[in-house]
Formats: sequence, C-alpha cells, structure tokens
Amino acid sequence: MEIIDKIAILYLIIMNVVGFSSMGVDKRRAKNSEWRIREKTLFLIAILGGSVGSILGMKIFHHKTKHTTFVIGMPVILLLQIILLIFLFNKFI
Repeated sequence: MEIIDKIAILYLIIMNVVGFSSMGVDKRRAKNSEWRIREKTLFLIAILGGSVGSILGMKIFHHKTKHTTFVIGMPVILLLQIILLIFLFNKFI
C-alpha cells in the first residue's frame, strides 16, 4: 500500500469520526438549549468524506432523523461518494 493510500484512508477515518462526533455534540447541545452546529456544517462534513460517520451518528444519537433533508440527503451524499470511488478506482487500475 502506497503512502497516498494510507493518507487517504487516515483522512476518511478522521472525517467519519468528526461526522459521528458532530452529530453527538449537536444532539447534546440541542437537549441543553445551547449553541448548535449549523446544518450546513453537518452537510459539509459529510460531503468532505464523513458521510458514513454522520449517518451512524444520526442513527445512534437519534439526531436529525425527522428532517427529510438529512434522512434523504446523507444517504445520497454517501451514494455519490461510492459512485465517485468506483469511477476513480476503475480509472486508475
């Protein structure tokens, strides 16, 4: 495995931890009536590679599960990322 592959995997792990954590933090803040993480930021984290973590965070923390934009948007982001990875993987092999 080349160094670039290791960096990419590490990046995705970090982004998914951030995605998962941001859902948990925002849920806690919502319960405590504190300052919240913007929805744009939650989506940006998912778009930048944290979609799996964000979806898991939604399910585990029961957060944003009544918001259609999240229930549909997060899986769509993940699907697009999978399609992009398949395309890139096939192109460079």
